[in-house]
Amino acid sequence: MHLLAAATTTAEKLRNIPADFWLKALLAIAAFVLAILVLRKVAQVNKVVLAGVAVFVVTMVGFNWIFERNEPSWATPAVTWIGGFFPSKDSYAAKQQQPPLAAPAPVAAQRK
Repeated sequence: MHLLAAATTTAEKLRNIPADFWLKALLAIAAFVLAILVLRKVAQVNKVVLAGVAVFVVTMVGFNWIFERNEPSWATPAVTWIGGFFPSKDSYAAKQQQPPLAAPAPVAAQRK
């Protein structure tokens, strides 16, 4: 009798878990299986092509972090140091707010 009450309690606890949790758990399992399948295919790819794709992806993510300044906290020191050499969205926006330089005088006006 005691085991039946414990089983009922566990079943009730499982029913009380929101459906959102079960959906997220199912998506996590599907992502894990997909990652395993992708890794098995990647293992068969030419290593030079794989290195080229990896360098391209890391470069694009890095430049996005530098321009947008939306890097994770662990990457902030490196992005700050590298970001000194490249423009960022804030510096670009500040330049756009400045009034344009005066146009140079026409050549004919300079000769007089």
